[in-house]
Order: sequence, then C-alpha cells, then structure tokens
Amino acid sequence: MALPRLTGALRSFSNVTKQDDYSEESADLTDKRSHLQEQLLYSELNWKEILKFIDENSDKGIQKSLHGDLRTIFQAAKQIVGSENGQETIESGSVFLFKTLYMKEYVGHEETKAIKQMFGPFPSSAATAACNAASRIASHFTEEQLTALLHSAEQQHGDPQQCFGRNIMFSFDMHDLDHSEELPANGEMDGQKFISLDYKKFLNSSLEHFPNGYDESFMKPSEKVDDSFLLCEVGKYLNESLKGTPGDPTMEHLCCTLYEILASTKSGDELQNELFELLGPEGFELIEKLLQNRSTIVERYFSGPNDYKLQSLQEQCKMFTGENTKPNYGCQITIQSEQEKQLMKLCRREEKRNARREKRIGDDGEIFGDGLLSFDPKELRMQREQALLNARTMPVLGRQRDSDFEKIHYPHVYDSQAEARRTSAFIGGAKMILPEAIERENNKMYEEVKIPHSEPMPIGLEEKPVYIQDLDEIGQLAFKGMKRLNRIQSIVFETAYNTNENMLICAPTGAGKTNIAMLTVLHEIRQHVQQGVIKKDEFKIVYVAPMKALAAEMTNYFSKRLEPLGITVKELTGDMQLSKSEILRTQMLVTTPEKWDVVTRKSVGDVALSQLVKLLILDEVHLLHEDRGPVLESLVARTLRQVESTQSMIRILGLSATLPNYLDVATFLHVNPYIGLFYFDGRFRPVPLGQTFIGIKTTNKVQQLNNMDEVCYENVLKQVTAGHQVMVFVHARNATVRTAMALREKAKNNGHICYFLPSQGPDYGQSEKQVQKSRNKQLREMFPDGFSIHHAGMLRQDRNLVESLFSRGYIKVLVCTATLAWGVNLPAHAVIIKGTQIYAAKRGSFVDLGILDVMQIFGRAGRPQFDKFGEGVIITTHDKLSHYLTLLTQQNPIESQFLESLADNLNAEIALGTVTNVEEAVKWISYTYLYVRMRANPLVYGISHKAYQMDPTLEKHREQLVIEVGRKLDKARMIRFEERTGFFSSTDLGRIASHYYIKYNTIETFNELFDAHKTEGDILAMVSKAEEFEQIKVREEEIEELEALLCEFCELPTPGGVENSYGKINILLQTYVSRGEMDSFSLISDSAYVAQNAARIVRALFEIALRKRWPAMTYRLLNLSKIIDKRLWGWVSPLRQFSVLPPPVLTKLEQKQLTIDKLKDMRKDEIGHMLHHVNIGLKVKQCVHQIPSITMEATVQPITRTVLRVRLNITSDFKWNDQVHGTGGEPWWIWVEDPTNDHIYHSEYFIIQKKQVIAKEAQLLVFTIPIFEPLPSQYYIRAVSDRWLGAEAVCIINFQQLILPERHPPHTELLDLQPLPITALGKPEYEALYKFSHFNPVQTQIFHTLYHTDCNVLLGAPTGSGKTVAAELAIFRVFNNYPMSKAVYIAPLKALVRERIEDWKIRIEEKLGKKVVELTGDVTPDMRSIAQADLIVTTPEKWDGVSRSWQNRSYVQKVSILIIDEIHLLGDERGPVLEVIVSRTNFISSHTEKAVRVVGLSTALANARDLADWLNINQASRELKTFVCFQNSNPGLFEQKQPNT
Repeated sequence: MALPRLTGALRSFSNVTKQDDYSEESADLTDKRSHLQEQLLYSELNWKEILKFIDENSDKGIQKSLHGDLRTIFQAAKQIVGSENGQETIESGSVFLFKTLYMKEYVGHEETKAIKQMFGPFPSSAATAACNAASRIASHFTEEQLTALLHSAEQQHGDPQQCFGRNIMFSFDMHDLDHSEELPANGEMDGQKFISLDYKKFLNSSLEHFPNGYDESFMKPSEKVDDSFLLCEVGKYLNESLKGTPGDPTMEHLCCTLYEILASTKSGDELQNELFELLGPEGFELIEKLLQNRSTIVERYFSGPNDYKLQSLQEQCKMFTGENTKPNYGCQITIQSEQEKQLMKLCRREEKRNARREKRIGDDGEIFGDGLLSFDPKELRMQREQALLNARTMPVLGRQRDSDFEKIHYPHVYDSQAEARRTSAFIGGAKMILPEAIERENNKMYEEVKIPHSEPMPIGLEEKPVYIQDLDEIGQLAFKGMKRLNRIQSIVFETAYNTNENMLICAPTGAGKTNIAMLTVLHEIRQHVQQGVIKKDEFKIVYVAPMKALAAEMTNYFSKRLEPLGITVKELTGDMQLSKSEILRTQMLVTTPEKWDVVTRKSVGDVALSQLVKLLILDEVHLLHEDRGPVLESLVARTLRQVESTQSMIRILGLSATLPNYLDVATFLHVNPYIGLFYFDGRFRPVPLGQTFIGIKTTNKVQQLNNMDEVCYENVLKQVTAGHQVMVFVHARNATVRTAMALREKAKNNGHICYFLPSQGPDYGQSEKQVQKSRNKQLREMFPDGFSIHHAGMLRQDRNLVESLFSRGYIKVLVCTATLAWGVNLPAHAVIIKGTQIYAAKRGSFVDLGILDVMQIFGRAGRPQFDKFGEGVIITTHDKLSHYLTLLTQQNPIESQFLESLADNLNAEIALGTVTNVEEAVKWISYTYLYVRMRANPLVYGISHKAYQMDPTLEKHREQLVIEVGRKLDKARMIRFEERTGFFSSTDLGRIASHYYIKYNTIETFNELFDAHKTEGDILAMVSKAEEFEQIKVREEEIEELEALLCEFCELPTPGGVENSYGKINILLQTYVSRGEMDSFSLISDSAYVAQNAARIVRALFEIALRKRWPAMTYRLLNLSKIIDKRLWGWVSPLRQFSVLPPPVLTKLEQKQLTIDKLKDMRKDEIGHMLHHVNIGLKVKQCVHQIPSITMEATVQPITRTVLRVRLNITSDFKWNDQVHGTGGEPWWIWVEDPTNDHIYHSEYFIIQKKQVIAKEAQLLVFTIPIFEPLPSQYYIRAVSDRWLGAEAVCIINFQQLILPERHPPHTELLDLQPLPITALGKPEYEALYKFSHFNPVQTQIFHTLYHTDCNVLLGAPTGSGKTVAAELAIFRVFNNYPMSKAVYIAPLKALVRERIEDWKIRIEEKLGKKVVELTGDVTPDMRSIAQADLIVTTPEKWDGVSRSWQNRSYVQKVSILIIDEIHLLGDERGPVLEVIVSRTNFISSHTEKAVRVVGLSTALANARDLADWLNINQASRELKTFVCFQNSNPGLFEQKQPNT
C-alpha cells in the first residue's frame, strides 16, 4: 500500500525538510547529488556490467568475437538513438537492445513494438544486426547466468532508500525534533490507540504507556543531545527517584537550577559535589550524563532553542535566580514590585532577541546547529515580525537600501522588478524568482512550471507614436513602406534620431531593436549632408553582430532600407572578405566581434578606416559574460580610448536582451543613464510570451529521450489541435529528421494525424508539386502529413521552400536547428526547445544550451500580426530546470570574462601601439567592463574586502595584474617589458600573435617546439598541441572510428595516436585534408573546428618562419597552409584544384605521372588519347593554362662590395578566368634565399593584377640584398603563389661573372685642428656676413683648399656640416681673383634654388654689391641681366639647356666655377643631366683654354674615389669628409657617422 504524501502544512510541524547537519560545504552537497544520481544510474543494468560479465564468464578464445558482437550492438544503438545524444545515452540504448533481444531468434512484432515505443521509428537493419549479435552472445552462456546478470543489478543496488515517511516526528509546537526521538508509527505499538499533535499530551501519554517512565529505546541520549535532552532526563529522574511526593521541586525549577549550575565557570570536580548535594544518591546516572554532555547542553540552551517550553524555563530560571546563582530550594524568596516585574520582562525580551540573532552565527562566524538552512516557519515568522518592528522604528527617508541605485529613478527604465523592489512590501535582500500567476504541475514523469504571458504595459501620458510622414526626407526614404514606429522605437526616437548620445537599449527579443539601430544610422548620415548631397567618404558605420548568420540577415535588411539613399552596406566576416578598396567604397560594415577586433588590431593599413568610424553599433551586448565577452570589451575599450586620444566623436549604441545589471553595462559603454539608458522589460514584447519549463525526472538516458519525445508530442498536439503552427528546435541536424519522424509516427499511431494535415488552400497543389521536385527524400515524405525539417545542412533552395511553405501555413510542425532562429525571421505561434544538451566543439563536450540561444528561439514565438500572445516551451532534465528558470527570469548579473584573456588583449594593444607602459595599461583596464564589475563585486575577481576598502579605484590591483601579464608576455618573447621603467615594446612574435589571433599559451608551445628543421608531420603534431584545441577530448565511443580514419586517411605520422587529444586533432586535420567522411556527430563538429583554427595557426607559423628567415621552413609552411585551405595533399596533381575535371580523369593523370610542364607541351588531342577520353583533352588543356605561373628575370648590380641591387622583371604566363581567379589579383610571395647559409635575405608580398595578366605586362621589383666575401656560388629567388598549390617559380642569381667595385681608401680623417677664426678671410666685408666667430672643424680643414687654391673639390659630408659655407668660400675666391668671371651654383630642386636666392640676395647682392640671378623653369631673366650677373643660381635641367648653345652665349664661356650641390644624385634618374653638365664644362674649358673649377657637394659617399676621378681631382687636393659636426658652443665636439651608401 502506498504511503500518503504529506502536505506542506504537515511538513512544517515535522522534521521532513530538516537535515541533520548543514555545516558542510555546498560542494559536498553537489557531490552528494551526483553520487545519488550515479546510484540511480547504476540501480539498473548498465553497459560496463555487461562488459565485465563477459570478461569474467567467458574463455579468452571467444572474448574477441564477443566484444565484436557487443560493438555491433553498440553501433546499432548509435544508429537508432542518434550519435548526437552522447555516450551515456547510447550505452543505455545498447543495454535496452540487449535486454529486449538476447533471447530472440529474430526481431518479431513484440520486439519491434518495444523498440519503436522507446525510440520512435528506427532502421530495421540496425535492429536485426543487434538481434543477431545479442543471440550470438547469449548462446555462449547458460540461462541461469544471463538471468543472474539481468537481476544482479537489482539485488546489488537493492533499494537503498527507505520509504518516505517512515520515521517522521510531529509536534504541536512546530518543535525541531530529531531522528533520535522516534515516534511510534501507525500500528507499531499495540497499546497505543491514538496519536495527538499536542506535545504535552503526547509526553504524558507516553509516560503512562511506559511502566518505567521513559524507556531507553525512546530516548537515546548517547545518540544526540538535543534541546529537550535536559528536560527529559530531569523528568526521568523525578519519576524514578521522588515518585511524585508532594512539595517536590517542579520539573521546570529543577531544570533551571541544573542549567545555572552547568553554565557556571566551576570545574567538573566542583560541580560533581554540588550536584550530588542537590540530587542525592538517586541522581548518580543523571549527574554522569549531565557532566558528559555539559558543554553541549549549555551551548544548546544558550543558542536560543525553538520551543516555547524551554524559553519559559529560561525565563523562569532568570526570574528565580536574579543575581544569585546558588540553588534556591525553599531557602530564598524573591520579592519584586510591579515595576520591577515589567522591567525584567522587557529585559528578557531583549535578551531573547539577542539570543535569536546569536543563534544564527556563533562567535567565529560559524553557522551553528540547525542554523540557517532548516525550514523553520516559526523562525521565519519571528524574523518577519522583527523586520516589521525595525521598519516601524526606522525613519522613512534615512533608510539605507542594500543597493544604492534604487533610490534614483531613471527616466527611461521600465523595469517591473525594480519597481517591485521599490514597493513597501519588498524585504531587502530577498531574491525575486517568479511572477505571481505561476502554475506548477508535478507528476511522476516531469515537473512543469508555467509562467503566463504578461499584460502589456499601459500607455503613458507623454508617449506619442512617431509617424514616418513626420520625419525629414532621409527618414521617409529609409522607412519606406512603414506607417509608424512601434512603441519602443517611439520612446527612444528623440535620443536616437536627434542627439549624439551613447545609448544602451535593453529590450526583449523581437521588440524592434534593429530599427532603433536604423534611427542612429540615419542620424549619422544626416550629419554628413551638405547642400542635399551625402558626403559618403567622410564616415563609416560599423554594426557588430554576434553570429555570421545574423550578420548576413542584417546586411540584407540595411541594404534594402538604405538603398534609396545610395549607401552601400557590406558584410565583413570570416566568410565574406573585402579588399581595401571595397572597404573604402562602403559606408556601413556589418561584421562579427572577432573580425572587427582583427581589423582594428592591424594598425598599418586600417588606421584610416578605424578613424573614419563615427558610429559603432554592438548587437547582443549581454554576450559580455560568455566566452566571447572579452572581444567586445577590448573593442569598446579601444574605441573609447580612441575617442579620448583623438578627440573625435564616435557614438556607441549597445543593443541587448533584458539583463539584470544594466547600469553596469551602461557605465561600461559610457552611457549617461538619464539620457541614453533605455530598459524595457517583458511587458514591451510585441507579442507577449508565455513560458513553460518542463523538467524530465528520470535519470536513465534512454528513458529520458523517450519521455522527452512523449512530452514534446503532448505539447505539439495541444498547439496543433488549437489550430496553431509549432516549431520544434533540436540541436543536431540528424536529430531534426529523427524527431519529425517520431512525432509523425506518434500522431499516426494515436489517430491524431488528421489535425496535422495541411489545409487545402488555393495554391496547395502548386506547393505539393514544388516539394515533390526536391531531391530531399525526407522532405517529400513528410510534407503531405504537415511535417517538415530545416537545418543548415540542407540545400539553400530546399530551405527557402520550407520557409515559404511554413509562412503560408502548409506546414503545421517544423523541426529545425537553432540556425533558423538566428538567420531567418520566421515566427510561429509556439516554439518548443526539445532537450538542452548541445555539442560544443569549442568546449569539446556537451554543454547546456546558452541563454542567448534560448532567448533568440523564444523570440520567434508569436506572430505579430495574428497572435495575442506566443508560447515558448523548454523541455530539459529535472536538474537543469531551476538553471533555466533563473536565467530566463534574469536573476544573475552578468560578470566579465576578461581576466582569462588579459594576456592576449594586452599584447594586441601593445602591438597596436596604444599601450606603451604600465601606467597606460592600467588606464586601459579602467575602460573595460571588468573594471566596472571589479568595483561592483570585488570578491568574484579575487579582491578581498579589505583590499577594496584601502584601494577603492583598484589602482594597485590593476597594476599588479598588468605587471604579472607583462612578465608572462616577456617570457614568451611576445613583448619586451622593461620592469624598472615600466615600458612595453612589441616584437615580431607579438605582432603576429595579435594579427592571427593566436593565444599566449600557444606561442609558448611554439617557442619550445618550433625550429628550422621540422618536417610536415612535426608541424602538424605541433599545431595539434596549440591551446586553441585544449578543450577537445578523446571520447570512448570515438576511438574505433578514429582508428579507422587513422588507417585510411592519414598520410603523415600522428604521434599521440587515438588515445591522446593531440593525436585526435592531428587525425581529424589529416582526414579533413584527405576529404574523409566521418559518421560520429561530435567528430564532424570537432573536425570543422580543428580545420578552421589550424589554417589560421599554420599561417601564423609561416609568418614566424619568414621573420626568422628560414627558407626551407617558410616554403614548407606556406605549402601546408595551402594544403589545408584546398584540402589537397601536396603530392597530388595540382589540377585537382579545378572542380570541373571529373575524378577518374585526375586519377589517370596521376597514374601516368603527367606533370603540369609535360601537359603544357602536349596538344589537346594527345592528352585525350593518353587519358582514353578524347573530348576531355581540351578541358584539361584549359585548366593547365589557368594555373598561375610566372617567369622571372633578374639583373644584379653591385652598389658596394657588400650590397647588391636586384631588378626583377616578372611576367605572368597564364590565362585569366574570372570564375577561377576572381576579379582582384593573384597574390604571390617572393624571397631571396642563400642555400648554403639557409637564410632569407629579402622577402615581399606582391599581387599580379588581372589587367597585367591579360596585357602580358611585366612587373618590376627593385630591392637590395647583402653579399659576403668570398662570394657564394648563387642565390635563389623563389616565387610561390599564396593561393595555388603547384604554382611557383625559381630564378637563380649567379655570382660567377660579378665584378665588385674596388676597395676604397678610408675616408679623410678629421684632424684635431684649432678652430679657424673668420678673420682668416682677410676681408671685413666677408667677415660681416657671418654671425659666428670661428669655422667648424670640417670648414677649418678644407678652408685652405677652397679659398687659396683653384683645384677641383669633392666635399662629402653629412647634412648640417656647413657645406653651404664651403660653397661661399669658393665663390669668394672667384670674387677676389677673377672679378670679371661668373660663378654658377646648381641645386637639384627649385625650392632649394629659391632658398639660396632669398639668402644670397641679401648677403651677397645687398651687402657685397654683387649681382645674383635666379635661373629656373619658373624664372627666366632677360639676356642682359644674366650677362651682368656675378652669381647664377639654377637647376641642372635649366643649366643643361642654357649651356648647350655655349658658342653663342658669351656668359656661359665666362663661367669660372661650377658648384654642384647634392652631386650624389648622379645615381638617381636625374644623374645623366649632371653627367652631361660636367662633361660639357670640361669640354668648354678645353676649347676656351680657360680652366673651370668644379666643386661637388654631397652627403658622405662610399665610392668617393670614382667620383673624384671623374671630376679630375688629383690625390693631393682631395678632401673627403665623413663626419657630422655639431655647431655649438664647443666647436671641438664631433660625432662620427657611418657613410651613406
């Protein structure tokens, strides 16, 4: 007979809900729970036991075949259950199959029914295979053995739990009883006729029933000393010893006295005597017990017991004793006045109150006894009364709330919970869980919690809808087709459309946040309109969406809306790359957080881009507490710092679902809460949402699945019979088919299929035809019954078809994956989430469905035009029920995850150059959400309360964080951290890690393992150990499949094998490249994740090798990265990159070893014959010519003995095809390697453009490389395509015939001379031109040669050495010695000519009275003024033109000095002009027999001797300076400089 269930009322009078001891940690409770769950799991037969049974009871010989059979059953279960449900479920399914089939020859009707009932429709082949395997196993054992196996579990695990309600104790006073005081249960004691809830009656009656008073079995003091212990013991003593003689002390008085004695400070021995005197010889036993349990009794009584009897005892006790602690039997009388009596009463009340408080927490803060967690209504009632009493005495206004912000009212926050907290009924600190009208249903199968839909918020007085016709022209164009904005949009309209304020908008999914983003976009556009034209190149708008699917949807939406304004919107995600020019032509970019982070991390090209951004829209900001939160934090921090450092205006708009701590997020986004913070709760949903949470109770995995299907079907049926459409969301693609089939099967079996059939609308026939055309078998099968499926693995056209049929109402039940909720806006009246376990490759395990997904899916419930409300149902396991309840009623504040990726983000900022020292890094952290939360909730982030009080801005803590991370990064060589000064500087490694998003731990692994001599196999093994893959685990059920993949698809060695996770990653990566097929759902998911990340990591390794200048490694890694991208091994034919060629043809090409070069030389018909396929020859030939190839020609020219200039001509040699090559260009890497030293001397990236290929135009690259003596035999120039396998070219630079320039004499030494005073000029008018008193060392050394001789001079000295003064010295010599002749000064640029003219017009023309003339393209004076001039300042080209007709121009013949400034430009393109001028000057002087002096001024040169020879400078007069002189107060101070080349 089933025992009755206890009502809540009865529970509160018993100890049902009380637990013995709460002092243990909550972690222990969790352990207990998981332990209990395990017990439940193993209370039935499980797979491991079957394995164990077979191992123990069979011979070694047959074990292998038996294990094979077990594997067959396991595989069959996997097929039937579905691999997406995880290991436990499949094992549980295998056991079910074994139990069902082991005695059967074949799968009969009964078995089919049983399996179908449990799993729904299943493949019969799998069941047959399982049946055969099970009967083969059974044939090896006796029936007894098998029966024993099946029943062993039940015996073993017996029923460990006693029946509920066996030993419950009841008391009238809600007394906290213990299990020690066992109440006699019904029928256990014959003498007992009744049970009363009155405790006194119960005590008395039990005394009557026991002849010896209290029986030992009833009271076991040794077991537990309780509040009633003393009372019972004293009662027993009185009954036994005094036998109720009149005039005896009452029980209460005696208890009181004993308590006083025990509570005194006397030792045990002293007490013994005192108690003996009091109780006499009969009390021996009592004395012993009292002394043994003395401390417990005192503690118990002191900590304020729960029942009234003991309170009254204590009161009486204190009353009797007053101050006196002696026993008070008969000897004393206490006399009190009425007033004293009242006073004592008050006093006692106060003491009781304190005792209550202290009961909760002992001296050292430990929770005592039954302290906090026992369910004690009386205690709660007292607290409540206490709280009300306190509230009555507290002043109304001076009351400090537990959260400060509630005192402030923000104008745009509509938060019903916050309002509820503000009401007088709210008790501070209480947790608000659920709304009031909630319904609960609890049965054997599941617990259901229904939250009804909320009523919409009543419309406020000041709310006015905004009509589109009232907007300006731009607004009307963008919102074309809409009549007015909805409620939320109208409320935010003013702030969004007419101000520049940062905003945070929290609103339920589907409330129209996208149009709010649109309003801010339009505001931005309106700011850049001038005279009716939008200045499109002045601004960029960035919209950051959390998922690629959402980014695509947003791109479409904004493109359509902004098209009339001519604004281009492009998607920039991992799938959609944009070139620089495309980005520049785009005004609005829709991107994902990671992509935008990478773009803004690369400072070089995209600085202009990030500086044009004027509006940053962050969608789904509540992602801050998920794994991707840190990315958002670093984006916002970077943007806010940019705003402050450049003083530019970037508006930030945050859109988010409702979240509890919106104020923190507003602070983080720098939103003014009075203007830009908008919070709308569930009452603002366009269609109110009713939510139902169902928790399945069973722990058996197979049963769980079955129950979920059952509950799911019930809910679906309920909606469909009411005439609604339903979407069922599952979490794997193959689960969509399985669930849809199961639901359809159930509907047919239960005779409900009529409700599901599609309504025969006018175009139903047309739709049916479309469906029958589809290639998807399941789609065709299910449509006539009103079911369908939808997931990302289906063809695009099938998905579109399903979407349109659902929106037209022909599909009643659509089973789909979460991609439908993200990518497509397709609402239904009801959505059901079936199961919340989802496989996350990122974590490498099954995780709970994220709250973000749940919100998004629930956002699809309710169709705005048709429904009054929508319904969302979530079916999960019982243990997760409360998790989703609290999440969806937004209880948990969102925390920051930034600490975990602090190292990577700091490295990115250092690489970007925005953080250069510790101080800036500390400042940078203050812009993150981490900082906001660290101050709000320091304990979560490991900051003690004391530390926070001493350092409220957390300056010290942040500095500590930065220094720790700085040391880590420095150790990994990603930055250089100078700890003494606190400076950071970035390294190549750090920059690569930042650009390629490589984690810090991965870089550490690479530092340890990476060197120049790794093979491809080693590289893959090293990549497999990257931290990016740390969460990928090897699961038991995958090992077999991994072994198969290893044998079949792995071309390179895989260290670690299938047992280790890095071995698994390596196998998956190689299988991906080999294009191998996988069955297991988790492997497919892991494989995609591995491939995506490995490609990026190998690219980063390629850059690292390139920076380290390792040629072989660089080549290997570039090829490996292309192998992963193309999914082709390097040794297969490069023609496999063309999808147009059929596989058999490619296989033949490889067998015949026809390389690309061979194929190029063959005719198309030859190729056709070779392949036994005549027509394919042309196609192969076309493909061969489309593989990018280039030819290179290099010419080398030694500049000095150690530097070589290379001019490389590159011509493309392939046919361009837009389908194959795109429209941009083909990128190539080129590097010069020295094979003997294994070193790269130069590398660069270049792109061959489409037009260059079509026009066969050559591309010229010029660069310099070092050479060493003795000369190496050769260098290689290697060009490798960045995208194509098998596209590369090599050019050899040979040094056999290379003639190096001669070795040059050392440069002139700067002598340590006494500085020459300007008086050496010997003419006061010259001296007056200079402001200094002495020449500098260079001028001192060359003074004699320039001023006192006529020989040619070449002066090579660094800029700022005073070469202009040297030129003036040579000009003064002409003025002194040849007053009739002219001086010509040639400067390379017109600007320099102007500068000289401005200076010399004053100094030489005005002060010396000599005529100075400018002769350039801009200024051509007449012949007369040139003829009269003493000094002509000109440019090379002009003087070349003038001196060409020197015979006719007498003034050219009168030139006696030619000063050429910057003569080192001879090596430049204008060199020939200078050569001509000098040659012509020499020619003229030889004809006129009049010497012309040439003075060359240049920077320091390497081969000055050659130049000097050409200028006819004899050795004696050669002055070559290679020094820089600082003209300061100490002219003797110089610093040597290296010569320029």
